[in-house]
Amino acid sequence: MTRGPVQTIVEEKLRSAFAPELLEVVNESHMHSVPPGSESHFKVTLVTASFEGQRQVRRHQSIYQVLADELAGPVHALALHTYTPAEWTARGAPAPASPDCLGGSKHDH
Repeated sequence: MTRGPVQTIVEEKLRSAFAPELLEVVNESHMHSVPPGSESHFKVTLVTASFEGQRQVRRHQSIYQVLADELAGPVHALALHTYTPAEWTARGAPAPASPDCLGGSKHDH
């Protein structure tokens, strides 16, 4: 699957901000109720030493800060899987799979 412009920007910003040992950005928009070719839902797996000593909430906040422009525009959702190198090694498995989209929103009846 080819990378779209939004995915490329997300990857570049995360690489620049976190110098990750591992970065995987997967466009999961096709799993949601959006038009074909959309770049609105991404799964991010990020392994970096800069997360040492940080709780998950702080890690996620730092990613949201880096991607503020994208989250204010085309990106609707991020599934974030953040690890230190030691946590990633201890995990011994890939990041969890994303759940299936249930469609709609809580405002739909």
